[in-house]
Amino acid sequence: MTEPHRYAPFERVRQDHQRELVEDYVEEIAYLHQLHGEARASDLAERLGVTAAAVSKVVTKLKRDGFVEARPYRGIFLTEEGQELAVKVAERHQVVLSMLMALGVSEEAAYADSEGIEHHCSDETVAAMRRYLDSLAS
Repeated sequence: MTEPHRYAPFERVRQDHQRELVEDYVEEIAYLHQLHGEARASDLAERLGVTAAAVSKVVTKLKRDGFVEARPYRGIFLTEEGQELAVKVAERHQVVLSMLMALGVSEEAAYADSEGIEHHCSDETVAAMRRYLDSLAS
């Protein structure tokens, strides 16, 4: 096995951190739609523990990147691309959460830890976790 470039893992972590905010917002918008039928900036601010101004800044970025549409006085809506990302993030989150719990981590700690870990797992790692969990169910 050849060693990856010395800086490659750090670059990946930087990229993961940039995606993390986008993924958290998209996942939360989908959750709010499921729960209340809409996602308002004030609800996002409350759930994420940030200011309305912070939400506005991120929503502007999400609009620019094609993940959401925001209509004045109508809330925030996921585009098709945003919805696809939300489903992927939610599935990945569930796999990581289930894996931590299968390892014996308490539900409370597993939930908190999965919020961070989920953004740093490659598709390969999540697939391996899913296979392992499936093997436990067999």
